[in-house]
Amino acid sequence: MNSPASKPISATMPPGMRAEEWQVRIDLAACYRLAALKNWDDLIYTHISAMVPGEPGRYLINPFGWRFDEITASSLVKIDINGNIIGDQSARVNVTGFAIHGAVHTARPDAICVMHLHNENGVAVGMQKEGLLPLSQHALRFYQQMGYHDYEGLALSAAEQSRLIANLGSYPAMLLRNHGTLIAGRTVAEAYTLMDTLDKACSFQLKAQSGGGALNVPSPEVCAKTYKELLGDGSPEGILEWPALLRKLDVVSPTYRD
Repeated sequence: MNSPASKPISATMPPGMRAEEWQVRIDLAACYRLAALKNWDDLIYTHISAMVPGEPGRYLINPFGWRFDEITASSLVKIDINGNIIGDQSARVNVTGFAIHGAVHTARPDAICVMHLHNENGVAVGMQKEGLLPLSQHALRFYQQMGYHDYEGLALSAAEQSRLIANLGSYPAMLLRNHGTLIAGRTVAEAYTLMDTLDKACSFQLKAQSGGGALNVPSPEVCAKTYKELLGDGSPEGILEWPALLRKLDVVSPTYRD
């Protein structure tokens, strides 16, 4: 496997690559870098995947063994639904790690980007029987829109894949009990924005619970009203946030575009 240090740097679109794929590569690399800045990475584990535009059954994922802060647009690996590498055979991917992503991509055509993390706040709330509570405005973005999947161990069998997909349903987010978080985004920007919202909602809940006092929970009517207000017209989220986040990366971690 090539190391990040030896990987050729290509700040421009490689010859023969379509502009649509290159843009997704830039966005996905940015998503990895932003996740690293949030300390959402787990050594070299967990993944963020994205569908390749115009190539059904083809996906982009991180090369196994690389840190999130090392990912670049050109280093992302193209694979099929079974995790087989398309093209550069010197790369390496975590086929087992892609199992969750592959299942979601297959069942949810709208899931252009699947983000699965072991972020501390999400794992901790996923351990709680009641899961995410409607305590904060951030949590209300997921009011009655959150799937839950019970922990069944490391290996993801075909039977468990079916259960996971059924538990996710049409929701944008899921807490994998005792394991982590999952977001199904219609764009890379939406996946990151929703994960940021979910992580903050979980953090607020944990901090509120640590105070030991009684918690103020809005009424079901207010929760439902606020969810609709936050959802807006239903367009993919992150349209305004994403350019601002890329401007931040261009200052603090610009090599994601390479």
